[in-house]
Amino acid sequence: MQIVVGDSKNMPGSEIAGSGFSRRAAHVVAAVAWLGLLPVAAHGQVTGSLPRSSEWSGQSGASGHPEMTAEAIRAAAAGFRSCVAGMAADAARRGVSRAAYERITAGLTPDLKIMDFMDSQPEFTRSFWDYLDMLVSDTRIERGRAMMAQHRAAFDAAERNTGVDRYVVAAIWGIESNFGTTAGDRPVLRSTATLACVGRRQAYFKDEFLAAVEIVARGDISAERFRGSWAGAFGQTQFMPTTFKRHAVDADGDGRRDVIGSVADAIASTSNNLHKAGWQPGQTWGYEVVVPSDFDFRLADRKTRLSVHDWQRRGIHRVANRAFPRGNDSGYMLVPAGIQGPGFLMLNNFRVIMSYNPSEAYALAIGHLADRMRGGGPFVQDWPRYERVLSRQDRLEMQQHLARHGFDVGEADGRLGSRTREAIRDFQRRAGQVPDGFASASVLDQLRGR
Repeated sequence: MQIVVGDSKNMPGSEIAGSGFSRRAAHVVAAVAWLGLLPVAAHGQVTGSLPRSSEWSGQSGASGHPEMTAEAIRAAAAGFRSCVAGMAADAARRGVSRAAYERITAGLTPDLKIMDFMDSQPEFTRSFWDYLDMLVSDTRIERGRAMMAQHRAAFDAAERNTGVDRYVVAAIWGIESNFGTTAGDRPVLRSTATLACVGRRQAYFKDEFLAAVEIVARGDISAERFRGSWAGAFGQTQFMPTTFKRHAVDADGDGRRDVIGSVADAIASTSNNLHKAGWQPGQTWGYEVVVPSDFDFRLADRKTRLSVHDWQRRGIHRVANRAFPRGNDSGYMLVPAGIQGPGFLMLNNFRVIMSYNPSEAYALAIGHLADRMRGGGPFVQDWPRYERVLSRQDRLEMQQHLARHGFDVGEADGRLGSRTREAIRDFQRRAGQVPDGFASASVLDQLRGR
């Protein structure tokens, strides 16, 4: 499996269905920004001059959506003030007076550079293991331990109130903003207003914009300090405005829920978010396991949840002959590099981490970083680091070859989803290979030769 890293948060990513789009976009962009691969631009202007790095490219989006054509973007931008004014009635139904709404939204202009981020083609491709290496570093492990010691009282209170593992909360803090040092610098009101009025996700972002207005009107965070990612995620653990409304906590008792300036509020709010998502106290996120070569890899799917005992009967066992503490726990198998790499048995709490960001690589990085800060060691089994990483064009070509040979990949889009993995398994089975569904360079070479 490969992680596609696109363009920007101060961090980017490919869109996924539902509310997870903006979260994932925010997480991946930040990861790339840490590597110094992205420009950080605070403002975008509508201008006829050649675009600078802070300006919209003037190009249509790659998705082909009618609202992402250059003409549609320009037309929507021209009506931006009318669009913002038209949401005053919606804000009033949420308890924001017209006077407050006009004060909060005064002077807002569209940040059209966001359109390039929203619909960018992936420019950087990372393997699953490179992504983990980047996020779970010795520096971040040591820094996390120091920050947990410094804010022990806040972690004690959050864990006592919710039952959520403090190490997981600390891992989210570390990966989301490098412990509060890279939380984003785009005005959240401007970003969410732009996305509510321009582009292809206006209905979704209208709710985020109105929630952002409520946050400022309530006094939790001032408009001047309300900064975050291009997609509107903000604070030390990157909340979207609607999620903040539901789950943010005033832990320090100052009458405001401030996940930007208050470490205690950020820790308590993140813990509460995971608690509300169904965190099971006392249970880990999952286990590294050994997968036998004769394993039926069709079972390595999120939809197939079996008890630990049932997985053991199918030949799955923990690394280093460790015992599973509870045989009745249920989970699903994740085998990101097929038979060439480690396997993982993912429990309920892994699903809860994915509710924060629906990427398996992200959730695995969170779980592993938490374990490392707790004193655990690196993964025991090796990743296939000798494998050439496939570009987006390689992945698209692989899908096209599979389809040409009669395998069902769904839409050929360069994204390796469950249907493409199943098609690869069918091809491998027909070729007499272990059908593990791993999209390797060797599989692509074989398809090219047929």
